[in-house]
Amino acid sequence: MKVSRLVKQAQKGNKEALLQLILADQDAYYRLAYSYMGNEHDAMDALEDMIVTIYEKIDQLLHGEAFYSWSKTILVNRCKTLLRNRTRYLPMQGEEEASLAGMTDDNPFRYSESAMNMQELLSHLNAKQREVIELRYIHDLSYQTIADMTGAPLGTIKSRMTQGLKKLKDLIGGDRYENDREEITSTQAELS
Repeated sequence: MKVSRLVKQAQKGNKEALLQLILADQDAYYRLAYSYMGNEHDAMDALEDMIVTIYEKIDQLLHGEAFYSWSKTILVNRCKTLLRNRTRYLPMQGEEEASLAGMTDDNPFRYSESAMNMQELLSHLNAKQREVIELRYIHDLSYQTIADMTGAPLGTIKSRMTQGLKKLKDLIGGDRYENDREEITSTQAELS
């Protein structure tokens, strides 16, 4: 499938060409929307809004090859708008305590990788750090694409990534592996 050819057809009003473009990457769109919205219903709402926006504005796209980064930027912006407009979420009684139970000091599995939930870990980051890490490692987007999608400078994106990864490393005790490597190296030296 030639993306630029399909974009040109869609710009001329060919709905089938637009449908082919969207269906070709539908799983990536859904995962991206779901990672922002947190549930299937809201993710589907964001996707529907993205499709309508693309249909209305496809003639503004100058370079057909940029369709997927352009459309994902539209999706991210729509998700952020929906999240801003969402009414404040209030957890039911007891729900908040249950979600925090896994990270308490009296939990013997607190530092075990198998007991940690990635979303729980990401919740300890600020929203901008979490967004950059999810876009980079879950959606496999380049730093430049993330910068373009979020409207932040490339250096800011890299800074948020570094700070977020450092926080995650501190949460899971990332330096303990460095200590293990030092012990292995010293043991190997003793054996020689």
